[in-house]
Amino acid sequence: VELAESGGGTVRSGTSLTLTCTAYGRAFDKSSNMGWFRFSPQKERELVASITWNGASTSWHSGGEFYDGSVKGRFTISRSNDKRTVLLQMRDLKPEDTALYRCALDVPPYGSNSFEADFLGRGTQLTVLS
Repeated sequence: VELAESGGGTVRSGTSLTLTCTAYGRAFDKSSNMGWFRFSPQKERELVASITWNGASTSWHSGGEFYDGSVKGRFTISRSNDKRTVLLQMRDLKPEDTALYRCALDVPPYGSNSFEADFLGRGTQLTVLS
């Protein structure tokens, strides 16, 4: 499975941006949970958001979604199983959102108490200027 991200760039604080990730390969399992990690010198690796494959709630994914506290209310994750895509809609961006954003797959069998990156894309860079 290969994950390809796009949509990053350099933006000003307060603006909005949407990241897109597309999964390629015959081995892609549509029942995989999908998510976004970000990597920065300050926080190393951070799970930003994740979503279950069918919208079902788990102990990790309330209402089928998980958000880190730093992005809750500003970021929205969504997916299309038909298109094999996962989107991250970001609004009110802040300089601390600056990072390399990498798409991830958590393939079954997976736990209900976490999101693990069995596959990780190369990432798209987001830089937010103050």
